[in-house]
Amino acid sequence: MPMAAADIEAMIKAALPDAEVTITDLAGDGDHYAAHVVSPAFAGLSRVAQHKAVYAALGGRMGGVLHALQLTTGVPT
Repeated sequence: MPMAAADIEAMIKAALPDAEVTITDLAGDGDHYAAHVVSPAFAGLSRVAQHKAVYAALGGRMGGVLHALQLTTGVPT
């Protein structure tokens, strides 16, 4: 069963409550999304560490119910 964009956003916000999260369904199939996540929690973290934090928030769903996630992260300016 595909994941809804709202579910992805809720999972990320549960792990990173201060994050601004924008989810875009890239293919309309519930399997391919783009996520833009901006959080003060990312300050001082490498891009890889920021992405790992988002993947951890998704609790192992990457590659399973969530097939593809194009991820961009950043710190608020």
